Amino acid sequence: MAANLTPVDEAIAHLLSKAPVITETEPLPLTESLGRILARDYQVPADVPPADNSAVDGYALRAEDYVQGQALSISDRIPAGSAPSPLQSGTAVRIFTGSEIPAGADTVIMQERVEVTDNGILINGEVKAGQNIRRRGQDLAEGSLALPKGTKIRPQEMGLLASIGVSEVAVVKKLRVAILSTGDELVEPGVPLGPGQIYNSNRFTLLGLLAEAGCEAVLCETLKDTRSATRETFERAAEVADLVITSGGVSVGEEDHVRAVLEESGQLSLWRMAIKPGKPLAFGAIKGTPVFGLPGNPASVLVTFMVVVMPYIRTRQGRLRIHPVGQQVPAALNVTSPSTRREFLRARTESVDGKIQVTAYTNQSSGVLSSACWSDGLAVVPENAMIAEGDLLTYYPFTELLS
Repeated sequence: MAANLTPVDEAIAHLLSKAPVITETEPLPLTESLGRILARDYQVPADVPPADNSAVDGYALRAEDYVQGQALSISDRIPAGSAPSPLQSGTAVRIFTGSEIPAGADTVIMQERVEVTDNGILINGEVKAGQNIRRRGQDLAEGSLALPKGTKIRPQEMGLLASIGVSEVAVVKKLRVAILSTGDELVEPGVPLGPGQIYNSNRFTLLGLLAEAGCEAVLCETLKDTRSATRETFERAAEVADLVITSGGVSVGEEDHVRAVLEESGQLSLWRMAIKPGKPLAFGAIKGTPVFGLPGNPASVLVTFMVVVMPYIRTRQGRLRIHPVGQQVPAALNVTSPSTRREFLRARTESVDGKIQVTAYTNQSSGVLSSACWSDGLAVVPENAMIAEGDLLTYYPFTELLS
């Protein structure tokens, strides 16, 4: 491993050990809960569904009452939402999807298999007890755990909570994050560029990443390239945020003040990782508030946030799943020069002759953000590894890295 570079796994383990779980919670209407994190377990108060019901439109009857070729009279009609009377022996009832099964009935025949005659119904095919019946509690049984604390609410979780009667949900309060950009050369979009100036893309990348992560941006500022301005803004950000994220200013140049301020006025517990891109990443605290100092190059900001910052945020949110799983995909690329750093290639999967393979963007420079727009995820080249076409690489879709 390269000298003075912390291995990726070791660095992430250190960061997670410094990630206090948010204890503040808030109630939200279920309609506004998408993407939030459950702050408590949710138990099932009653069976779902609450009674046996029909899975199809058709006819409910007792299987042993039907004789092939003999019509079975229709004694009742049960629309969804009504309480059924017990089935009259030797008859069938018209029933609809979701309607409660009447006492005495043990099967439902879908209407496509039924011929309606003046004398009742004739059934085409076999009649067996239990057909087309959704049993009481088959989805959720009373007293069981519906969803555990730490679950991220997706549309399906919203539906499940609704199915057990929840209209207001307890969620973890959003992590409040300050975004600080360093560099006198930075200009906001919409302002004409002057000599030596560039647009501040990192701020907007981070705003989008934090929104995807379920965080709240509470402060967005550009720092002047001076030690005093950096220190003053850090201390002000620490008063209003749960986490401070900077971009740029963590290397060893004369105008790089982030690391120096953390060392002088706070704590610096991590600097320089064996990761590519993103080597000069720093982590510490100012006035007790954790600080991530991300590199300044746009692709480095994106990669280090997804790989390093997201597990930290998930841990603070009390999430059940901290690390992405990834998938093993054959490589459609070659790596002939091993690196002492773990490399995260901007990449995407493609189907070639019916087989999925992962291919990387041609220019992996840390300043090329367009590579991430072409890509759908990151492919991992392990430390000191050479890769030939067909070798398996771990591939993480962006959707999984940010979920």
